[in-house]
Amino acid sequence: MIVWVNGAFGAGKTTTARELIDLIPNSTLFDPELIGAGLAHLLPAKHLAEVGDLQDLPIWRRLVVDTAAAMLSELGGVLVVPMTLLRQDYRDEIFGGLASRRIAVRHVLLAPAETILRERIACREVPPDLPDGEIRVRQWSYDHIEPYHAALAGWLTVDAHLVDNSTLTPYETAVRVAEAVSDGSVPVCDIVQTPEPTSETVAAGVLLFDEQDRVLLVDPTYKAGWEFPGGVVESGEAPARAGIREVAEETGIRLADVPHLLVVDWEPPAPPGYGGLRLLYDGGRLDGGEARRMLLPGPELRDWRFVTEEEAAALLPPIRYERLRWALRARARGAALYLEAGVPRG
Repeated sequence: MIVWVNGAFGAGKTTTARELIDLIPNSTLFDPELIGAGLAHLLPAKHLAEVGDLQDLPIWRRLVVDTAAAMLSELGGVLVVPMTLLRQDYRDEIFGGLASRRIAVRHVLLAPAETILRERIACREVPPDLPDGEIRVRQWSYDHIEPYHAALAGWLTVDAHLVDNSTLTPYETAVRVAEAVSDGSVPVCDIVQTPEPTSETVAAGVLLFDEQDRVLLVDPTYKAGWEFPGGVVESGEAPARAGIREVAEETGIRLADVPHLLVVDWEPPAPPGYGGLRLLYDGGRLDGGEARRMLLPGPELRDWRFVTEEEAAALLPPIRYERLRWALRARARGAALYLEAGVPRG
């Protein structure tokens, strides 16, 4: 299990986490800041300069998941992780990656009053070996107060168990957190568990259209980026039937007919991914009533929308957009296409 201690910079996450490991039996501190420090030495300076925050690096997010899983495999027990997460898509990616390893996450938010937060930032100790470190570190913390408030007004308070530590010492805060974890006040994060593949997979997606011929895209909670309704074909399952099942599970829409195949795309392995076959089917046009009755199960999908092809280009990762682009052309001409890495062959 992981106890993830979230909060704005200066909220007291690390000091609380250090006290917490003495209160939760068989627990270990894992600070993802160490991952960032390592990457600062491992990655080229030019690459690092392209991001404003190490969290923006996909390798950082993946290494946080991989390292946490490796530590739990080695040590067992509980990991206490003090780390600010203000972007919901990064939370989804990291917590979803942990869920795929069957690792439960209990999410706690330290939320002192803003006046207290600013006082703590002003008094924060800064490593003396950083050039202009005091100014830069404190300004960094101040600059992230606004994104913190934006997350607080949106997804963060819904997702995490809030602890107001405005008047609490780190030890008192840790006692409050430990008690909440122990008595079940901090539930396991409700996020879908999708095991990571260990070999090539077959995945079936279904394109659904509204009355304006816009295509339905969904925003999964367990991985980054927009997608089509669909998922991995299970052992012994027909791909088209897998698409029908996934559409029903994700949206509540039950397709009466087997959808028509539009695209078969071979996705080459790109370590650590294994690739495999990606199939897209035409699920047909929904009438207005069906679209309005669409469900949005919290554990799997955060959002959905009907989009034009142009709008899809801004939402989908490049390979998925190419798959969609050719699927729409196959739909228009009434004949399926075979692709390799999004490029038609034959």
